Amino acid sequence: MSVRICVLGSGSRGNSTLIATEKARILLDAGFSKREAYARLDSIGEKCGGFDAIIVSHEHIDHVKGLETLASDAQAPIYISAATRDAIAWNGRAKIFEVFTSGEAFSVGDIEISPFTIPHDAADPVAFRIDTQGIRIGVVTDLGYIPEHVKHHVSGCHCLIFESNHDLEMLKIGPYPWHVKQRVMSRHGHLSNLATADFLRNDFDGAAQVLVLAHLSENNNHPDIVRMSAEEALMSRRAQPQMHLASQTVPSPVFRF
Repeated sequence: MSVRICVLGSGSRGNSTLIATEKARILLDAGFSKREAYARLDSIGEKCGGFDAIIVSHEHIDHVKGLETLASDAQAPIYISAATRDAIAWNGRAKIFEVFTSGEAFSVGDIEISPFTIPHDAADPVAFRIDTQGIRIGVVTDLGYIPEHVKHHVSGCHCLIFESNHDLEMLKIGPYPWHVKQRVMSRHGHLSNLATADFLRNDFDGAAQVLVLAHLSENNNHPDIVRMSAEEALMSRRAQPQMHLASQTVPSPVFRF
């Protein structure tokens, strides 16, 4: 068995995650230009292009900036919900669409993808549970709170990529206009460190061997605060996953299962 997972980058300037087996390679979101995405793939020893699918969580630019050029170059189908597809201003390049529906699983090679609805201010935002070769992966970012069905979908994950976007105090005194602060803190915004720590303390099942905290705000958070908050929560559960913080500027390690 060989499953490879790498967060190529995560944050307000771009998001993308590679998941690969010996039979399929998929990209979850395409928030970087083709040049930047290929540079990051090359830096981790992965070939550029050759994707069997590019799968889109929602239409915000930090998730779709490089979508058309990457899909065109790789001749890869774009898996996307109908509402998200219709919310994007396409530039006219020929594209192959595969439309999915939240709550209905689909497969790309030997990788099964289960999209599920999350609360965020987009047309039809989803997170993903991925199952392949007996390994379960959760990729959950861009949500304002954690509904019960999200907790259900991430149970039993061997690798969990989960948002810890902002420190509430830093956000309140930070440089954003008040209406942006309200959006980030809303139930359709982003998860605070406090909300993520509460999940890790009370609802995380402890199954994950690897926990990646993602989509950290560059203006309203600090890696040391994120790590300390999560470690304290995990200590109370006696859960000891290998913890990493996803970066905006460099790829994560390649996690192999």
